[in-house]
Amino acid sequence: MKKIAIYGKGGIGKSTTVSNLSAALSHLGYKVMQVGCDPKADSTKNLMKGAFIPTVLNVLRDQGDDIGLEDIVFKGYNDVLCVEAGGPTPGIGCAGRGIITAFEKLEELEAFEEYQPDIVIYDVLGDVVCGGFAMPIRNQYANEVYIVTSGEMMSMYAASNISRAVMQFKSRGYAELKGLILNAKNVENESALVDKLCEEIDTNVFHYIPRNPLVQEAENSGKTVIEAFEDSEMAQIYMDLAKKIMEG
Repeated sequence: MKKIAIYGKGGIGKSTTVSNLSAALSHLGYKVMQVGCDPKADSTKNLMKGAFIPTVLNVLRDQGDDIGLEDIVFKGYNDVLCVEAGGPTPGIGCAGRGIITAFEKLEELEAFEEYQPDIVIYDVLGDVVCGGFAMPIRNQYANEVYIVTSGEMMSMYAASNISRAVMQFKSRGYAELKGLILNAKNVENESALVDKLCEEIDTNVFHYIPRNPLVQEAENSGKTVIEAFEDSEMAQIYMDLAKKIMEG
């Protein structure tokens, strides 16, 4: 089972990238589980026809501890297995705690043994890398880390912080940073800016995703590009990313 974590600043298009990656991997014949690790719980909605699935934290809150996998794991587009950790009521509790609770519950219910996915993708908010948000790289849930960024200053700043956190954990034999996924925003000199960042944090641009209106058009209908525009060049770009990750 391949286990990867994809980090990135909020609003950078990380969940869009991850859901298209999951859909692409499913087209390649892999059994995929996507775990959303963001209090907004919107990682998997484009795999679920635009619907928000019940989060692990909300289900536990509403039903108590006696729950089954069918209460927190849902089949989305092309049978991608979808999970959302969720978060606390705004202003109450720690957002990272939702991730910790979700991971513990998935382990307790033996989700990976039951579903036996070929690849698990953790979609993690990267504005902060502490507490629960560091779980995928700190507790060996993920072997590989990818960071989604653009050439925008705050996006690159977050990417730099995430890379430092990954490097600290790598020294303990945990997850390894495989590279940046450049999700272009058409910032002036964007590629050059991200290349400079790569030099500073000793990594590379693993894959380039150009800005394309088909992405938003697909999202407006609650779908991935893979589902809505399967034969498009944009869909092929996500397919290429999927192949590179599995080959890597």
